[in-house]
Amino acid sequence: MLTPYSRRDLLKLTSCGFGYAALAGMCTEASADYANPLSPKAPHFTPKAKRVIFLCMRGGPSHVDTFDYKPQLAKDDGKKSNSGSRTYLKSPWKFPKRGESGLPISDLFPNLSKHADDLCLLNGMYADIPNHPQSYIQMHTGDFRFVRPSVGAWTLYGLGTENQDLPGFVTITPEPRVGGAQNYGSAFLPAVYQGTRIGQLGRSLSNVEVKDIVNNRFSSDIQRDQVDLIQAMNRDLLKEQQVNTELEGVIESYELAFRMQSALPQLMDLSTETEATQKQYGIGQGNTDNFGRQCLLARKFAEAGVRYIELCHANWDQHGGLKARLTANCTAIDKPIAGLLADLKARDMLDDTLIVWGGEFGRTPHAKRADGRDHNATGFSMGMAGGGVKGGQRYGATDPHGVAAVENKTHFHDLHATMLYLLGLDHKKLTYRYAGRDFRLTDVYGRVLDDVIA
Repeated sequence: MLTPYSRRDLLKLTSCGFGYAALAGMCTEASADYANPLSPKAPHFTPKAKRVIFLCMRGGPSHVDTFDYKPQLAKDDGKKSNSGSRTYLKSPWKFPKRGESGLPISDLFPNLSKHADDLCLLNGMYADIPNHPQSYIQMHTGDFRFVRPSVGAWTLYGLGTENQDLPGFVTITPEPRVGGAQNYGSAFLPAVYQGTRIGQLGRSLSNVEVKDIVNNRFSSDIQRDQVDLIQAMNRDLLKEQQVNTELEGVIESYELAFRMQSALPQLMDLSTETEATQKQYGIGQGNTDNFGRQCLLARKFAEAGVRYIELCHANWDQHGGLKARLTANCTAIDKPIAGLLADLKARDMLDDTLIVWGGEFGRTPHAKRADGRDHNATGFSMGMAGGGVKGGQRYGATDPHGVAAVENKTHFHDLHATMLYLLGLDHKKLTYRYAGRDFRLTDVYGRVLDDVIA
């Protein structure tokens, strides 16, 4: 089996007396025909958003305590639910009306609630499975049964990226246990479209770096000659094989790694930001520091032309200790997200940056314990802002207690179709031929949520 050429092959050739540049000159025919798969591509129609920032809350945030106000739940507090074995548990927090729109948002979000008129709350969400692994993967790929490309990979495949010196798809501190790399992988799409991981969940981002992109042994000129040689050989091999997605990924990863050596570390240096900006994101302020760094990195990546950016925060799986743990989680993200929205707006970027917030499902309004909620996939909330979204509204609804979606029910397929639409992509036309079939992110499902679009 033929494999991509490597540094070991290169050393064998140079040991025979050939220089890097001379060897590269022997393999130039295929190089002239090479087209960068990450180059910007035309959308299907005029987009409203240029990029996406997905704020992923792993574990299933409680919708009835955050964005889905349920007066009836408060009235029936302590009563037995329809299931008979559980008791309704009212939210410990109030839901004042916020902004000119009067959007009810929990007291858990004193900073984010100031942006109520920019928020569109999807209160009719539902998923297929109330288990973390399946639902989390479906939220990221559209399917929990088979390995499929992630939303970010599909976005990059459809649109390319605006900055060729940076990854087009970045995932910051992703969840390593629930789905792992599948959540930002490319599956059967060419490997070049997979996400670049930065940081690790549960670890500080204060000194984060992307490993293995700096070469301390050779100068930039020598590295360039090395890469040119390897690329020329690999492109000759690709021309011979015609189709080899792994090799295509290798070719572009070498190029991207070379370009990233200076661009990425410089971009990730938060010390270049003013003290006021860092304070706005909650950096250096206790439990807002780490997610604040994620949000500020997201703004910097978005400003630099990265197409799809995902941030991750955990753990929202609060079967017990709801009051203390949910308070801590919301405090950790409230100021950073508000800072991100304000910063994007000040830079005139919110209108073309789609913000999506949410987790794999919600929590039950009834409980077995006095201070906890269990998994609930039949009804929950997600949120959107910017990027062509109509703010200051609630779209969809659950029943009076918040158990199940009953109005404008919205599945992950519908969310994905809408996200692609806002990026100028028709989810039915964004397909990839694999194993004799045209695949798409939404499979054979999905509808665009026209009512949430400005």
